[in-house]
Amino acid sequence: MTLALRILGKREDAEEVVQDAFLRAFRNLEQFRGESKFSTWFYRILYNACMGRVTRRPKKGETVDCGDEVIDMIDTDDPSVQQRLENEEEQAALQEELTRLPETFRTALTLFYVQELSYDEMASVLQMPLGTVKTNLSRGRVLLRKRVLERLKEEVDAA
Repeated sequence: MTLALRILGKREDAEEVVQDAFLRAFRNLEQFRGESKFSTWFYRILYNACMGRVTRRPKKGETVDCGDEVIDMIDTDDPSVQQRLENEEEQAALQEELTRLPETFRTALTLFYVQELSYDEMASVLQMPLGTVKTNLSRGRVLLRKRVLERLKEEVDAA
């Protein structure tokens, strides 16, 4: 559900796509060859269903309920920044900046940090070369960190 929610942005759309993905998986269960984990196979079905929905709808400025786990996506050695991120206001800023990332980076961060997939599993789900997956994850981390730190700095300067 988290992956669909992050990609689609609306709970109702995510619930519908997850249900569709479960039905597709059930109907095509005989196609699962066991070459990967079942969860990887299912995530690919879910990802395809989400991307099909994204391409059929017009672009809108929507917010996404990202959950608290996105705090782990910011790598920083500065304890004061980590302490501030524990505050709800900063969590909201982090979640908002995550929603503004390009879809490829947002999806990579979600699969790695929230769904806890390995690089190989991510490559299988996204049907991308391993190097591309690692690049998208790395660039997503850097961009998210940069945006959140800039935002926090602006808020501190304004106070």
